[in-house]
Amino acid sequence: MVDTSYEKAILLLEDGTFFEGRACGKKGTTTGEICFNTGMTGYQEIFTDPSYFGQILVATNAHIGNYGTLEADTESEKVQISGLVCKNFTNDYSRQMADSDLQNYFESESIVSISDIDTRAIVRHIRNKGAMNAIISSELLDLEELKSRLEKVPSMDGLELATKVSTKEPYVKGAADADKRIAVLDFGTKQNILDCFTERGCYLKVFNARTEYDELMQFNPDGFFLSNGPGDPASMDYAIKTVKRILEEDKPVFGICLGHQILALAMDISTYKMHHGHRGINHPVINLSTNKCEITSQNHGFGVDAKELEKRSYDIIITHKNLNDETVEGLRVKGKKAFSVQYHPEAAPGPHDSRYLFDEFVGML
Repeated sequence: MVDTSYEKAILLLEDGTFFEGRACGKKGTTTGEICFNTGMTGYQEIFTDPSYFGQILVATNAHIGNYGTLEADTESEKVQISGLVCKNFTNDYSRQMADSDLQNYFESESIVSISDIDTRAIVRHIRNKGAMNAIISSELLDLEELKSRLEKVPSMDGLELATKVSTKEPYVKGAADADKRIAVLDFGTKQNILDCFTERGCYLKVFNARTEYDELMQFNPDGFFLSNGPGDPASMDYAIKTVKRILEEDKPVFGICLGHQILALAMDISTYKMHHGHRGINHPVINLSTNKCEITSQNHGFGVDAKELEKRSYDIIITHKNLNDETVEGLRVKGKKAFSVQYHPEAAPGPHDSRYLFDEFVGML
């Protein structure tokens, strides 16, 4: 039987490389920086992670959608990726408790996607050529028109995106009579990070990314958390200024991913755009204090300059390193209750090797 439901779509990369495949999700056109995630599970947590805002995601697992979608698995209020590239876009799901199949989910979230293409070839291309912008379209199939549209897409290098995903109004989580109070600077936080704090008896107030120190202090926090998020950390002067003040006042502070980079910048350590970033749930990291390996969840396209950190060993300690490429995965400021990690210890999706970091921070408060 001939499949009459097949609608063509095109993926075009900034360097002119293109792929033809099947349209899925919403019919339309979308742009963003292309990246890939090596995780075998947890696609909904990945789709709804605000750190992916402005990015087209290539899923390396062969089947996406095979266990449907579930409201409880979301990490923010909506799907954050700009588009999806996958091998098999599957609507037949095995999980009985699922709320929806992936097609209906993406249509309701207005996500343009492409499937039935060789994702292995795309990943190899990105690994060789580096991260670049891309466009997916199931309504425009003329390559010259697509190239023209793609040329207008700004580079992720220098792009400030945290304010686009940050909460507009402050909100609270946890029990108001909790012993520990944490002010969260929301650069695009995942909900499971907040849950990891409330599960440890903390009361949180989540603030907009541009909130200044004096307003944060009106909450009377015991410590500050700097969240994950999208975009170039070096463009976030407002956040760097606030964290400098937190350090000057010697308050406890913990950063994850983008928050890790902001803490480094507040200590006058540079960040840089990585060749193609780290995204997946199988990245090995060594804890230099315990000499133990942790398998970690990661999602970042920027890093902290290791050479600058090594020159600052008198006031900053590198605490964790990536065992694949020896990039910086954690730091601690000497003489202060301030530390951060580049990876995601909340493990959504897994693994859970690094959740001890939440215990360490709560113990500081």
